Amino acid sequence: MNAKLTVYFDDPFWVEVFERFDEGLLETSRVVFGAEPKDYEVYAFILENYYKLRFSRPIRVDFESGKRINPKRLQRKVRKETSDSGIGTKAQQAIKLEHEARKQEQKKTSKEKREELEQLKFEKRQEKRRKRKRGININ
Repeated sequence: MNAKLTVYFDDPFWVEVFERFDEGLLETSRVVFGAEPKDYEVYAFILENYYKLRFSRPIRVDFESGKRINPKRLQRKVRKETSDSGIGTKAQQAIKLEHEARKQEQKKTSKEKREELEQLKFEKRQEKRRKRKRGININ
């Protein structure tokens, strides 16, 4: 299992993105901080809350093998990752997919609640009609 933490500034907040790779599967979690976190605050947060994080559903990805990389190349790669996007594209895609899935679930549950409420109102109106027809006074 490999894990990666990216901290970047997403105006107006600081954001941490946790990525974990396990057997070709990528899971991500996003945490929003207010002010810029210090190194010791990030470390303390990881120690206290890592197991409480809600990771996204696993997504199958192809990632590089663990072979040794030339230090200069590694430094260039790190500079490139931190300069442009601040967040890995795979992680962004995983977070986006998880967001879309939650949105669909929320849409489905709210639709069910709305239909249930409409059915309840309809039944109340029908009962009121029946009582009126029988001549029972309704206030």
